[in-house]
Amino acid sequence: MLGGVETRSVSPVFVGRADELAVLTDAFARAAGGEPQALLIAGEAGVGKTRLTEEFLGDATRQAAVVAIGGCVEIGAEGLPFAPFSTALRTLRRRLPEEFAAAAAGQEDELARILPELGDTPRGPHDEESTHRLFELTARLLERLAADRTVVLVLEDLHWADTSTRHLLAYLYRTLISGRLVVLATYRADDIHRRHPLRPLLAELDRLRTVQRVELSRFNRGEVRRQLAGILASQPDESLVDTVFDRSDGNAFFVEELIASMESGCRSGLTANLRDLLLVRVEVLPEAAQRVARIVAEGGSTIEYPLLRAVAGLTEDELFEALRAAVGANILLATPDGDGYRFRHSLVREAVSDDLLPGERARVNRRYAEALEADDTLVRAEERIIRLASYWYYANDPAKALPAALEGSVAARRRHAYSEQLRLLERAMDLWDSTPEEVREALRPADYTEVYPPCGCDPATTPLQRLDLLAEATVAARFGGERERALKITKIALRMLEDAAADQDLLRAAWFWTERSGLVASLARGDGWKELGIAQDLVRGLPPSQVHAEVLVKAAGWGMLHNPGPDNLAAAERAAEYARMVGAEDVELNARITVGCLRTDAGEPEQGLAELGSVADRAISLGLPMIAGRAHINLTSQLESRGRSREAVERAEQGVELVAKARLLDTEAWLRGNMAESLYSLGRWDEAAETARRTLSVAQSAAPRGSASARLAYIALARGELTEAATRLAAAHQHFGTHDSQPQHRIPLYRLTVGVAAGEGRLADARAECAEAVGHGFPLGHHRYAWPLLLAAATAEADARGLPSADAGRDAAVRLIRDAARTLATPVPVWAAHAEYVRAELLRAEGRDSVADWSAVEEQVRVLERPYLLARARHRLGEALLTAGGDRERAVGLLRAASADAERLGARRLREDLALLAQRARLPLTAHEAPAAPAADTDPVEALGLTSRERDVLRLVAAGQTNRQVAEELFISPKTASVHVSNILAKLGVAGRGEAAALAHRLRLFAPGAGQQSARA
Repeated sequence: MLGGVETRSVSPVFVGRADELAVLTDAFARAAGGEPQALLIAGEAGVGKTRLTEEFLGDATRQAAVVAIGGCVEIGAEGLPFAPFSTALRTLRRRLPEEFAAAAAGQEDELARILPELGDTPRGPHDEESTHRLFELTARLLERLAADRTVVLVLEDLHWADTSTRHLLAYLYRTLISGRLVVLATYRADDIHRRHPLRPLLAELDRLRTVQRVELSRFNRGEVRRQLAGILASQPDESLVDTVFDRSDGNAFFVEELIASMESGCRSGLTANLRDLLLVRVEVLPEAAQRVARIVAEGGSTIEYPLLRAVAGLTEDELFEALRAAVGANILLATPDGDGYRFRHSLVREAVSDDLLPGERARVNRRYAEALEADDTLVRAEERIIRLASYWYYANDPAKALPAALEGSVAARRRHAYSEQLRLLERAMDLWDSTPEEVREALRPADYTEVYPPCGCDPATTPLQRLDLLAEATVAARFGGERERALKITKIALRMLEDAAADQDLLRAAWFWTERSGLVASLARGDGWKELGIAQDLVRGLPPSQVHAEVLVKAAGWGMLHNPGPDNLAAAERAAEYARMVGAEDVELNARITVGCLRTDAGEPEQGLAELGSVADRAISLGLPMIAGRAHINLTSQLESRGRSREAVERAEQGVELVAKARLLDTEAWLRGNMAESLYSLGRWDEAAETARRTLSVAQSAAPRGSASARLAYIALARGELTEAATRLAAAHQHFGTHDSQPQHRIPLYRLTVGVAAGEGRLADARAECAEAVGHGFPLGHHRYAWPLLLAAATAEADARGLPSADAGRDAAVRLIRDAARTLATPVPVWAAHAEYVRAELLRAEGRDSVADWSAVEEQVRVLERPYLLARARHRLGEALLTAGGDRERAVGLLRAASADAERLGARRLREDLALLAQRARLPLTAHEAPAAPAADTDPVEALGLTSRERDVLRLVAAGQTNRQVAEELFISPKTASVHVSNILAKLGVAGRGEAAALAHRLRLFAPGAGQQSARA
């Protein structure tokens, strides 16, 4: 059919895909305008993803964009960590050397984990925030590079991506907010089976509205005809079109292969079997070219020429001839940099690799491994170790494969590629039993493990054990976010240690139980105390050791957060002493942080604060930002607890600056959360809200997000935004979850729930929440959270005085609050003022408050830097003065000052209460208002703009009656009653009947008991 027509294997004409290309070009235009774009191109193998990408990149290049392409590398099961990003960043560094250097300045050592050319990779720190720090630095690097030019970053073959690459891509797609940047990834859709590791990422990206997915379908018959015309440089015969379309089913790559195979002489008998279709063109190559193709296929996605030459066993001339034949047949391609070769299409490589005999595959892999061992310059240094691990594994040589896998795990850990580290450690454990004993005996923990549990053994001389690998794998899984896997690994290790008797094995078991404690808590399987208890039992009576110290630190820290008391202080001090004895200064510093907090809570504030400050300074000098950050978190919290909010803000700012440089995102989030709390206390609410929102964007884990959500709920509640407060409160509950029993989280949520319920007129719910909170108790050091809760509950009772539905349970509620208040400490003026405030509110709830009571409150609050609390106290004192017929001029001054503060803070509810009180008393709230003499016969609801009928309806609503009961009482229809209620809600600016009733009673709009009188009377 082809006759003597000259053919090309690839059509020079770009066929179809006009709509898909338009999506890409539109995204490019938006990126050029400063809006980063995230794109995915999906399609089955051979459908044309690469060709579409090339067409788009050609357009981008013509518009002066900087293009960087990185391909995911398939090499064994573990992959190369960050392979496509390394390649792409290398291109950007070559294309933009000065700009790249400026963008990476100061962070070269961390970024070297992805691009080793930037410098030596530091050995630490390793923690659960390490990966996030690296990701954040990479995102900011790309944003800086794309600030003044359009950059297109392409990641090909995402279906082969290693775990670290997938996580980094997801991070970029979620967090890129600025820069002229396009991030485009392609993947083979037909490979994504139900358990494929890419599937969860695709599901996550589907939920991001910022990510566009382009799906490529197969060509129809007309498109196949156009493709053939391009390949043949003439219009094809229709019978050829029918044959090719039927056999290719519209797959663009199969069309090319069919034409190429026909042109090479295979015009009949061509099987429809895909594997045979792909192999037929390889089989017509010269024998040497076929041999080279088989070697390239087994070596990985791309093979460097020096490595290929070392493995092929051909002279240079013979190798060139073989390569020329394979390249001429469009089987192989030279890489863009000219340093190596790859298959033109991965499907052909897979078919050739699958066609190798088992013994042949092992032999080829052995030759690759031997070549790399003989010459370490054949491939990039960062790839050599992991490729060796893969080659020796597939060479079926455990004696070589085990050490190589362990070396690969060390290399992966240094790049913060913890998931790849875990895979390699798991491979090492699989190889363990099949490896000769003499090889295992020669391995040392000091060479291959970093979290080796100190157990009295010398890691430089003691043989490596499987338990050491399990310990390293536990931490790798935890750092990599695979906590379920980490929990399973600890279970395996503890099963091996069930009959432990030797001291060293008891210490190992204690280490694994301590790890398990944190994992159980983070997975909401418990609070972790049971596991810590077992660990403490295991180390009891043993000589001091680092494990012993770590167990005591964790136990004391758990107690500080869940059940503070003197026993925890003793445990923390003993932990610090043990750590000092064994020279584990990082453990000692963590113990001293706990000691500082517990001393402050126990009534030794100066010693405790000094200890925290000393730890922070020492950690900074030792280059331990994680510990320094933790010290700042606790120091700012303790300063706030002492009422020293301004100092707390200053310390938090210092801490944020410190940990931001180290990219400790969760630590930064905790510090910002503490800062937001102190800013709220100081009345800097706009700053507090902005800081809390920043916390939500920075935080990587749930707890700091919960704290930030609670802070935003506090601000909304104080401003009278009940719907917003309820929404933020629900978010906080969701973040903390049901397993978080820490009083520092639990009590503030109770306080917010009481405030929202009271604001919505749900006094019974407010009482129930308060009773539950008091039932849990207020542990030592948590008075700072308990006093605001009791004040909110007491205020709710006082505001509801006169509400018939509230009278029945008032005595019990007041007694509960008063008894709880007697148990709380008042170590500093701010909490002494709260105690006085709670006492006055409870008296107001009983109708027994006086000017003297509120004068005492105002006097104590006035000396504090708490403007919102002071405005509320002045409101109550002014009200008490007016009620008692006291100093009217003083009342005016108090209400004016309170109103000014409420206005500045945006405390709408307080501002409205003050305005209504002033209107009722005929008082001017500003100097510009004309004073008016009080009128005894003024209707207290007149200023609200309610009609006479609406006033009657509101009186009955305040008494707790339903719309039907209101209708019956006033001889109107339920529908009319509903209309009146809706109008009342609008005029009062409240969201529901409960809020309207609460407002009416809070403002004393009706005399107590008036709601029970008949409107007809």
